[in-house]
Amino acid sequence: MEFITTEKKNEIAYVTLNNPKEFNTLSLQLMKELDSVLQGIGVKREVKVIVLKGSEKAFSAGHSLREIHGGSKQDVDYIFRKCFNLMQTIREIPQLVVSQVRGVAVAAGAQVVSISDLAIASEEARFAVPGINSGLFCSTPAVFLSRNIGRKKAVELLFTGNLMSAKDALHHGLVNKVVPLEKLEEETETLLKEITKQSLNIIELGKRQFYEQIQMNDFAALNYSTEVITSNTKHPDAIEGIDAFFEKRTPNWPEESR
Repeated sequence: MEFITTEKKNEIAYVTLNNPKEFNTLSLQLMKELDSVLQGIGVKREVKVIVLKGSEKAFSAGHSLREIHGGSKQDVDYIFRKCFNLMQTIREIPQLVVSQVRGVAVAAGAQVVSISDLAIASEEARFAVPGINSGLFCSTPAVFLSRNIGRKKAVELLFTGNLMSAKDALHHGLVNKVVPLEKLEEETETLLKEITKQSLNIIELGKRQFYEQIQMNDFAALNYSTEVITSNTKHPDAIEGIDAFFEKRTPNWPEESR
């Protein structure tokens, strides 16, 4: 891989966007590599959480304007379709995906943060969807941004192109935690310890259920969720987990859930 590096630690895969000279721009090549890596991790089921990392100055500066400006309409459609595929992979793999943001996350970089299941940022992190400043409204980043934060704030960011501080990102629900830079790695691991002790099978089930129900009306969501939890009660991991609860011991998840 030219632009992606990976490291496995304590049931967590750390996936780093590694093109700092171009501020981890989501070029076509980087998106293809990232999609391939994430799919591979999903299939192997060796970890329970994936942490997406950038560099000190930039988590990601979004799509490559050079590729967009220089390509035909067909070329540009292909670029955005590859981004669609990447977003779909993040949503569909069994592991929870966590964005760890140090520098700026803008445009499609903010989109990656928005679609991630969790996000943790350093105090220096900044977020923006500034496409409008170049005559290119951030239509695709708007989808998941507007599903993370309030409508009025989303509109403000999309139509001004202004940067949002890490503190404001926390206040408006784009990230889960904001910590000093020197504690970013430690706090990330602390947050994820509470997830990696769970069954991967049930993480996968819960991730699917959460995103399916969230777009439904209340009682359609409740009906769907009733079916899911009924089936869940007979899953081997639920049987083991409930037995462990009554026996006052730690659950012994099957191999693929560890």
